[in-house]
Formats: sequence, C-alpha cells, structure tokens
Amino acid sequence: MLLKFPDHFFWGTSTAAAQIETASDHNWKGFQSKDGYTFDRTADHELRRQEDAEIIAQFGTVYRCGVDWARLQTEPFGEFHTDVVDEYITFFKNLNAKGVKIMFVIHHFMHPNWFDKNNAWLNKDNIPVFLDYAKKCVDIFHPFVFNWNTFNEPNVYCLNGYALGTFPPQKKSLPKATKAIKIMGRCHNDLYEYIKTKTPNKPIGISLNTALFEGLNFFGRLVAKFTDRWFVHQAAEIFKKVDYLGISYYAHILFKPTAITEIDSPGKLAKMGYPHDGMWAYKPDGLRFNIQRLYDKYQKPIIITENGVCSDNPQVRIQCLKDYLSILHKMIENGVPILGYIHWSTFDNFEWNLGPTYRFGLATVDLDTRDRTITEAGMFYTHICQQNSIEI
Repeated sequence: MLLKFPDHFFWGTSTAAAQIETASDHNWKGFQSKDGYTFDRTADHELRRQEDAEIIAQFGTVYRCGVDWARLQTEPFGEFHTDVVDEYITFFKNLNAKGVKIMFVIHHFMHPNWFDKNNAWLNKDNIPVFLDYAKKCVDIFHPFVFNWNTFNEPNVYCLNGYALGTFPPQKKSLPKATKAIKIMGRCHNDLYEYIKTKTPNKPIGISLNTALFEGLNFFGRLVAKFTDRWFVHQAAEIFKKVDYLGISYYAHILFKPTAITEIDSPGKLAKMGYPHDGMWAYKPDGLRFNIQRLYDKYQKPIIITENGVCSDNPQVRIQCLKDYLSILHKMIENGVPILGYIHWSTFDNFEWNLGPTYRFGLATVDLDTRDRTITEAGMFYTHICQQNSIEI
C-alpha cells in the first residue's frame, strides 16, 4: 500500500553538535560512557562538513541542528569567536544552497564548562547569561534559519542530569530537576518574545520528549503515573508558549516498580515477551497516544522533531519508518495537523552517556576511520523524502 503525504509536509533529519563534533570545553568532554568510550572525538563533523552536507541533502529539505556554545563563546557575555561563526555560516549557506532549511536548536544538552561551574540550570542568575548567548545566535544565524527550537528535550536533560544522575552534572535530586526545568522555561519564555520581534514569521517551539510509561504491578503503576506527570504534563505546561508542538518519541518504558530497559537489563524485555530495540521496549502506538493527548489539550500544530530506533540493523530501521509513518499518515487523515517528520539521526553519533555503539544513524560512522556509509535504511528514507510517500 502506498501512503501519500500532503504536499506541504516536510521531511528531514536531526543531529546535535556535541554528538558529532569533537568535544570542546563543554560539560560532556571527558565523560565516560556506558560502553567504555570517552566523550571526546565523536564523528569528526567539523572536519567533514562538505561531505556531510551532501548526505544531509539526501534526507529531505530540513536539517535540525545546533552549534557549539563552548566554541562560540568562551566567557559569560563574551563576543562570539568570528572564525567559529564563519565556519557555521559557511556550512549553513552550503545547506541552504542545496535546498535544505535549518531548524536551529539553541540548547541541546550541551553548554560551556564555565556555565556549569556557575551552577548552570540551578542558578537563576544564569538566565541573562544564557539569553545573551541565545540572542546572539538569533542575531547572527537567523538569515539561514526557517524554524527555531529554543531547547531540545529539557525534560530529558533535567531528569537525567539533576534527578537520575546519568548526565552531567550527575545530581540525584528530583527537586533540583524540577528547579532546573523551570529555569529553562523562564529562559524559553523570554527568548520566545525576542525571537518573535527579530523574526516574526519564523515559528518557535521546543522538542518535547514523550514516552509511553506503563506499570506492570501496583507500585509500578504509581511510578509510571508520577513519571508521566513530571516528564510530559509538567514539561508541556512549562513550555506551552510555542507556535507548534515539537514532539520526539522513542520509548515504551515499563515499571515493576523500577524501570525495565534493555540498557540496564539486557535480555529481560525479550524474556517478558516485549519487542524492543537496543535501549527500550518498542511500541510505535505510543507516538499516536502522545500526539493525540497533547494536540487535544493544546490545539497546536505538530512537528515530529525526533523519532527513530536504536539498532545496527538497517532492516529494523526500515520497519521502524513503516510503523511510525503509517501512524502519522492515519492521524493526518483524521485531521491532526502534523506538519513534518524529522528522523533521528542523520549519522551514527556519540549517544550521550551510553556511547557510540548505540546507533541511530541513517548513515553509519566507522568508529576507527569516521568514514560515512549510507545504509539501506538511509536509501529507503531518501526515497520517502523524494516521493513524499512510503510503501508499506
């Protein structure tokens, strides 16, 4: 069956600067990942921008990405380094010339170490510091940008960085996580007004991570309900000043009462009879569930800002695209205004605290040479983007 998407629907891929560029003086540099690698050299993107632009241009008309704050601004309120600015501008111009529009992410889990040393997102005095950086990004890069994400998945960053302790700064305090996401929300609200003044016709949102949380026993249901309320409902309310809802979805997370994942308990999900990828239980209908409840509440257009599957197998990724895009097509038919789909990720990268062996890329990256190879799934996605349709 051929599923044709609306003429205005757009396609693209996404990356984060920290995950594909060699680590500068930022909060992830030197982090030891679960798979035994050190967060330093990632995918050599800063050395291969010309080559990477060719790959990006095969995957639709939108590239969702950010820049390295730590390279651009080496002190609070400092002027941006012109050589780094020029590097990014050249890259963005190249993409624009190839027909690729930029969805610009201002904060994607990474910031300078000097920002971290001043207590980062737990210090409200850092609000003007971040806004200075963000406004400079808007002022400089807006000619190349068609859409803004102020923050990528602030709920993921604050939960992992300030409650679970798996991301830097590795705190373990839910009140601190709540404080951090509220400070991020204040930054977003102020920045929204600035961007609207500067670029009134360019939409602004965030990427809100969503998941399907399910409890398998009484206490598991309590934990799942609390997690859903903190992770999805609270974050959506804090960041509701948006022009669209940017939604990412990957995970069906089971609680009994602690979370059961492939990351922490390899093989357990399979023994329990749950399909899974390399990280979580796999249930594509969770994307439909989250889109519908958030659209029903906020009545905002939807953009899928991230979606994918952790696997080394291109056939698994192809099936993932079929599963998720079938759901989106049906929702569009039913009247939900879904504007575009951005796949995670363009390339294999350094998967934050887990490391580079956890793969999401349409193009693989060799861990020794950093050479890129477009996979069969990448070619499949290229065809989807070119035809604005998918055969399932």
